[in-house]
Amino acid sequence: MNRCSASDRALGIALGTLADRLAGDPRRWHPVAGLGRLAGRVERAIWRPRGAVGAIYAAGVVGGSALAVRSLERRVRRRPIGVAVTAFATWSALGARSLEREAAALARLVAAGEVERARQRLPALVGRDPTGLGPDELCRAVVESVAENTADAVIGPLLWGALAGSAGTAAYRAANTLDAMVGHRTPRHERFGWAAARLDDALTWPAARLGAMLAVGLAPQVGGDRRAAWRTLRRDGAAHPSPNAGRMESAFAGALDVRLGGPNRYPGGAERRPLLGDGRPPAPADVMRAVRLSRLVGAASTAALVALAAARSR
Repeated sequence: MNRCSASDRALGIALGTLADRLAGDPRRWHPVAGLGRLAGRVERAIWRPRGAVGAIYAAGVVGGSALAVRSLERRVRRRPIGVAVTAFATWSALGARSLEREAAALARLVAAGEVERARQRLPALVGRDPTGLGPDELCRAVVESVAENTADAVIGPLLWGALAGSAGTAAYRAANTLDAMVGHRTPRHERFGWAAARLDDALTWPAARLGAMLAVGLAPQVGGDRRAAWRTLRRDGAAHPSPNAGRMESAFAGALDVRLGGPNRYPGGAERRPLLGDGRPPAPADVMRAVRLSRLVGAASTAALVALAAARSR
């Protein structure tokens, strides 16, 4: 890798992050939404109740996304077009601004007593069934989503962009999209979606650990205690069925001094998640603290990963 390409990568990641911070996701023609529609058509065409078919599907979608972006990168190496490609890929993959906006809007609805409207809005953040959820459960769902998506929608794309360029960003976002589409243990996808779910777990593994450690370190910035956050992360992080969501959620639970986990209803059935943390049930104010913690973790990880991308030029 030459110096120019690596320094351009760092600049493109920084500009893409700034674009997400200022504009958020596009309302229409989002590249990730387009990928999801294409992947959905392919899934309907080739679906079989076999893990091998699902593995080929996941490899094709993720690998194809990476190769397409890599091919584009090779054609536009010169500045400023190369920087613009990296910035666009980064902006397309990130979801920090939209995550914060949805979480804050739902917190305001709960605080205003508009519980039914909050239930209607919850599916924009989580896949669970909102029917009958009260204020505490709605706030818990939002805090859990903010914690998990800080790794999925912020740190993960930045990490793989810093390590592997725009192709790495595209591959990570494709894997994360497939996990959301076919990675759940529904009767249709229990075997077909296994490979997509495991691939997403593997790619998110370092991002979740980085995010959890940053959440612990930044706990005092949201009124928390580092030692309590670290204790909760060590004790509860591995109890969650997800190897990555558990680390993020337990770190946020400890930093915010709230209790996460418990019964959840999904389209495929009900689950009872282990309890994380020793605090009170989350309230709307805690949702806003979680949003602030997510923003701080995102800013710290951006600085570190832009520096990593720049250091690769040396």
